[in-house]
Amino acid sequence: MDLRQLSALVAIADHGSFSAAADALSTVQSNISAHMKKLEQELNAELVDRSTGALTETGRLVVARARRARAELDALMSDVLALHHDVAGSVRIGIIGTTARWLVPRLLDVTPERFPLLRLIFVESTTTALDSQLASGHVDLAVLNLPQASSELSLTPLFEEDLMLVADPGHPLAASPEISIADLVGVPLLLPYQGTAFRDELERALRPLSARLTSKAEVDGIRLIASLVFEGYGPAILPASAVPGYLRDRWAMVRVKDIPARLIGVAQRARSLPSAPARAVLDLLTSVVFDSGSTPAGLTPVPPDRLRPGAAGELGLALAEVPSLTPAAQSAGGERDGAAQRGPPGSSAPATSARSAASPSHGRPPRRSP
Repeated sequence: MDLRQLSALVAIADHGSFSAAADALSTVQSNISAHMKKLEQELNAELVDRSTGALTETGRLVVARARRARAELDALMSDVLALHHDVAGSVRIGIIGTTARWLVPRLLDVTPERFPLLRLIFVESTTTALDSQLASGHVDLAVLNLPQASSELSLTPLFEEDLMLVADPGHPLAASPEISIADLVGVPLLLPYQGTAFRDELERALRPLSARLTSKAEVDGIRLIASLVFEGYGPAILPASAVPGYLRDRWAMVRVKDIPARLIGVAQRARSLPSAPARAVLDLLTSVVFDSGSTPAGLTPVPPDRLRPGAAGELGLALAEVPSLTPAAQSAGGERDGAAQRGPPGSSAPATSARSAASPSHGRPPRRSP
């Protein structure tokens, strides 16, 4: 078995046929056929159904392993290169849509200066889909909604995000800085589709009231719901980052206090060692999130020692098992804490250490209101 045979099988899986795989690998179809014949002989199993061109069950298993093997080889080459030169290589980052809206531009701003040879590939998807894409090796890291329970993933929290009522400024509830979920009973809303994680979260918040939200329409996709709100089709409950900065002065954003903030974090495969490029991206992610000038209003960075009560249990991790933040993130967090405790320039108020400010007795840092 060699890498060319595995690459041929992965190309068939990705492109759907022997001829398309040959085009993708810049070779001829006879070479693909020869590689497949040798691989099937060695494994004593049919990997591709020749009548349909589809992978067999064994073929799908081999492809999943082959993707991981190729990712490990790429990581090996990147790590060796990073020992003697700058960090170089590609990282495929899966990311949920609302977070991608603000985080991807920030990463594109800071990456060339910090890691000029690093190539970022962004894949927008849902949290559920990113779980399987991580496991199969389609993406190297994923920024997604936590908790995402899987023994295959290592999870690190990044930030909490308020859920807001987004409405036209003339809406009766728009003048309030904060409302309760009870205030929304009877209000026609654009709601997530029944059975989605977001809709389940809203229903759980209503359970103590024995009430239900009124649906003007049910829509599968947060970004589509946001687009309909901006087109004037009605209010909706949305994550704070669903409203881009250039629209925030045109729409009322009212915090709904009874709905827990959603927890966003970065996931990686638990059983593989991150490559040097992947570790660089982890450093960039935490640096951007902990930069107070980068994160949108309604988001609160969450170091592991400031997880909200119960969050560690929800993640299925003890606090001691949560991967530690990179030195850059710890430094950024310390700078934020130090600035908060020093007071205004020229003040004689004593400074409180970042460690003290991060202790549970001090609670979470205050949220920035939208």
